[in-house]
Amino acid sequence: MEIKTPALQRLYRAWDEKRAGREFPARRDFDPLELKYVLGNLSLIDVRYDPLRFRYRIHGTNVAERTGKELTGQEVAGIELSEHRNLATQHFIQVVDRRMPIVHYRRHALVDNRVWSYEALVMPLSSDGKIIDMLMSTLMWQ
Repeated sequence: MEIKTPALQRLYRAWDEKRAGREFPARRDFDPLELKYVLGNLSLIDVRYDPLRFRYRIHGTNVAERTGKELTGQEVAGIELSEHRNLATQHFIQVVDRRMPIVHYRRHALVDNRVWSYEALVMPLSSDGKIIDMLMSTLMWQ
C-alpha cells in the first residue's frame, strides 16, 4: 500500500502504533487532539452486519463542504449521488473483507462539477480487537 500524502502517512503510522499487538486499534485509542492535523477531513463510519451496511457517525466538515452533503448520522446506502455512494460502499466493503487499511486515488466531479483529485485512506477499527465495528476514513485533496 503506497500512501502519497504526508498527513495520511502520519495517520497510518498512528493507526499501526495504536494496534499495540492487536489486529485493529479501537476508536477509544485515538484522542481527537492528536488528530487535529486531519480532523476536518476525517469521518467515522459505523459498520453493521446482517446485512453489511455503513452509517456515518461523524462526517468531516471539509469532506461535507467539498461533496456538498452533510452525512453525519446517515446510511451510506442513502447517499443521493450514485457515484459517491458506489465509491464509498466499494471502498468500505474492501476494507472489511480484506481486514486491512486500503488507500485509493480518485478523480471525479463533486458538488460544483469541478473535477477534484484526492487520496482516500480507510482503516478498520474494532472495539474488541477482532470484529470490525467502525471505519476511519480520511480524504486529502491534491
